[in-house]
Amino acid sequence: MDSENKEVNSKKSNKDTKKSANNSNVKWIVSVFVMTFILSIAFSFISTNAISNLSLFPAILILLLVIVIGIVFDIIAVAVTVADEDEFHAKASKRVTGAKTSVKLIRNSAKVANFGSDIVGDICGVLSGSISALIALKIGSIYNLPVDLQFIISAVVASVTVGGKAIGKNIAAEHSTKIVHAVANVLNKLHLNKKKIQIVKLLFNNLGSFFSLGISYFCILFLVSFSIQDCSMDILYVILTN
Repeated sequence: MDSENKEVNSKKSNKDTKKSANNSNVKWIVSVFVMTFILSIAFSFISTNAISNLSLFPAILILLLVIVIGIVFDIIAVAVTVADEDEFHAKASKRVTGAKTSVKLIRNSAKVANFGSDIVGDICGVLSGSISALIALKIGSIYNLPVDLQFIISAVVASVTVGGKAIGKNIAAEHSTKIVHAVANVLNKLHLNKKKIQIVKLLFNNLGSFFSLGISYFCILFLVSFSIQDCSMDILYVILTN
């Protein structure tokens, strides 16, 4: 009887675990869909209106910035996917700073990769496309060119992006441990103390995932121009490490 009860309890536990995992995956997929849709519209609107009022050189700098952001996050996504968790367990036993966060990132590698490659990458792709079109119009109007440069500039942007990501993937594969550890250290330095993280996590759960995620990702376009606020980085920390 005891063995039968244990077997029944084990089956129930496995079912509950699978059910919670499925619910978590569904919640993540819905959140990703909603926030990507909203943020793509928001960033496209912001970039279009902001760059239309800028001169040619600043517009090109912003375009390069968007491309670099997409490549950097793609490198992080690949590094987290291929990194060896055992190395960080050894570092965590020696109390190396950032080791525990690195383990959390690796264990959530699917979400981190989805965040870096798909969400940030796709948004940067949308932005670079719209910005390159505006730059082509600016060049045509400044120099009175009869030829439409949009196709040429779009092709150059696509080539630079794909080439940069190809190089970045090799870098991520060769230096995955260093990259993951560096990202973990950055997250550790920028997040608030544990009590405030729990408050942010509670707000995240209560206010709705797409709203909190929107706050986090709103800083992507202005990553270099403006300093990232602690609140948004804390939300990002909670998302990627829990």
